[in-house]
Amino acid sequence: MKTFVTLLATLVMAVSAHAAEFTKGTVKKLDTSAKKVTIAHEDLKNLDMPAMTMVFRIKDDAILAKLKEGAAIEFVADRVDGKLTVTEIK
Repeated sequence: MKTFVTLLATLVMAVSAHAAEFTKGTVKKLDTSAKKVTIAHEDLKNLDMPAMTMVFRIKDDAILAKLKEGAAIEFVADRVDGKLTVTEIK
């Protein structure tokens, strides 16, 4: 049983690591009052979405503070409450 739990924990960590794949993009527009950012991005593999320019929501003020129009970024986006949202940035 202990081996099964260890294997399961390893599998969960591997899936979590894969889910946080960063995508390159460029900030085109920033709307801090609405907490939205427009990003021209490469393929979003985790969302099965081709490269395009689109608007994302941002829930975390710390992420919002790091963004500047024209900046090249790497980010993670996911569906949060049914809305496309930037969840991580570097």
